Amino acid sequence: MGEWIDAAAAAERLGVKPATLYAYVSRGVLRRRRDEAGRRSLFDAGQVEELARKGRPRREPGPNELAIESSVTALGPDRPYYRGRDALALATDRHFEAVAEWLWTGDEAALATGAGDGTAAREGWHASEEGLRAARAAQSGLPSGILPLDRLQVITTALAVTDPARVHIDPEGVLVTARALIAGMVDALPPATRLTGTTRAAPPAAPPIATGVLGATDDRPPSPESAGGTPDEAPEAIAARLWRALCPDAAAPGTLRALEAAMVLLADHELAASTLAARVAASVRADPYAVATAGLGVLGGPLHGGASYAAERLFTEVGEPGRAARVIGDRLRAGERIPGFGHAVYKAGDGRATVLLGLVRDAAPDHPRVAVADAVLAEAGRRRLPAPNVDFALALLGGVAGLVPGAGEAVFAVARTAGWLAHALEEYRGRSPLRPRAVYVGPPVPG
Repeated sequence: MGEWIDAAAAAERLGVKPATLYAYVSRGVLRRRRDEAGRRSLFDAGQVEELARKGRPRREPGPNELAIESSVTALGPDRPYYRGRDALALATDRHFEAVAEWLWTGDEAALATGAGDGTAAREGWHASEEGLRAARAAQSGLPSGILPLDRLQVITTALAVTDPARVHIDPEGVLVTARALIAGMVDALPPATRLTGTTRAAPPAAPPIATGVLGATDDRPPSPESAGGTPDEAPEAIAARLWRALCPDAAAPGTLRALEAAMVLLADHELAASTLAARVAASVRADPYAVATAGLGVLGGPLHGGASYAAERLFTEVGEPGRAARVIGDRLRAGERIPGFGHAVYKAGDGRATVLLGLVRDAAPDHPRVAVADAVLAEAGRRRLPAPNVDFALALLGGVAGLVPGAGEAVFAVARTAGWLAHALEEYRGRSPLRPRAVYVGPPVPG
């Protein structure tokens, strides 16, 4: 019989918390048994040693999952790793542009430019004036108050049709397009204004959730600042430019830092549904704009990037700490799920939420929305709901910062575009389209 060691020894050898050991057990990575007294958990020492040598475990895909080889992102027990680098750590000391370049190229030098003020990392992050004019004009007939994610889909299409080089899918060409695309998505959004209302269908009981919305038109004159700089100068950070589109107020340093950290944390997440759609598009050699459009079409689903909007509305419905128990209780009795809690991958908790919640608390510890969040978390804990996820933290950021309704979706979309294009670069190097096969369960066919 092999050697068995206790939880403390196993956790020390692997460099993880004891709770992580049990996550490994639930995923079938480690074997566990009780000691003779039935009081202590013991772990197979051989398995622990093998896991320590190999690094973070990868489980086999389930029966409803498609396995695709990728070197972009690995999912650990509570966090993603971007090309081997801890995304939670990157969110605290790197700017978004440098993390995007790292996802695209794996170039250590590019990642290093994201330290400090990040100026060097932002070179080339600007859209063409022609593209911006077209993207802004395309929004002129849209209803006022629509959510930013809806605008981003229109913007992406408009940027595409004005870029004659979009068909170039060689690595260097994709990098140039990627920077211009993300910059254009942000710079073509109209500035937030202090109005109310939104036009996406939503439960009628919930009141408006913020005081700002995106304007129906954009009357800004073109300028180096609004266009993200010129080819001869380093533009302003993408996070700062996105802030102006999502908030009518000037950014405080703490909340702006939290916004950029959220973008880093959301930049990729392995083969999420939108990323799979993006990879399928890239596998048939769709251009980078079409890849992003495919991702955007999936992202808004309430079980994906749209989950933060549902969490925003939960905060609004609660309104004040004393209502948390009643609102959550009413929703559970109605058979509704509570948005912002639980994650399909991170069963023991979403580390991205922990980091982002901490940054928001540090930025505005006495904000009324933080008190509401604390009450919701306390009630969720009392009812033994799963741990909060990054959508919950993103919704709290929006409430504390005074971002427009649906801002979380926009942050998610802009950030995740970096990941979609990293996966597109992998697919462009492939030889054949992604072509899953169906398991036919319909009526018998002839022959």
